[in-house]
Amino acid sequence: MNDGKSKKELITQYKEREIVGGVYIIKNTLNNKILLKAGTNLQGSKNRFEFSQKTGSCIDMKLQGDWNKQGGKQFVFEVLEELKKGETQTAEEFKTDISALKEMWLDKLSDRDLY
Repeated sequence: MNDGKSKKELITQYKEREIVGGVYIIKNTLNNKILLKAGTNLQGSKNRFEFSQKTGSCIDMKLQGDWNKQGGKQFVFEVLEELKKGETQTAEEFKTDISALKEMWLDKLSDRDLY
């Protein structure tokens, strides 16, 4: 499973992995309403969304009414913009950059029907 790598090698590999955050939407395909979200781990956010769809549990309370009426399969996860964490960037700096990116997208999507 670990291809013969030592625990130390696996830890080093984990710490050196590329971290990608960004801005995404969860869109209701029936009424085109969107929920704008951002996170420091896009893959993790997508995994949580897919798990919610499979289990029938709503991923966000703002969607709950439509999720219950229309079902989770009516929603899609779409990445709007990715941002890679810089090598020297702290976690807090990365989070701040992601928040700023979300604010820019909020301005861009101000004419859309948001949750």
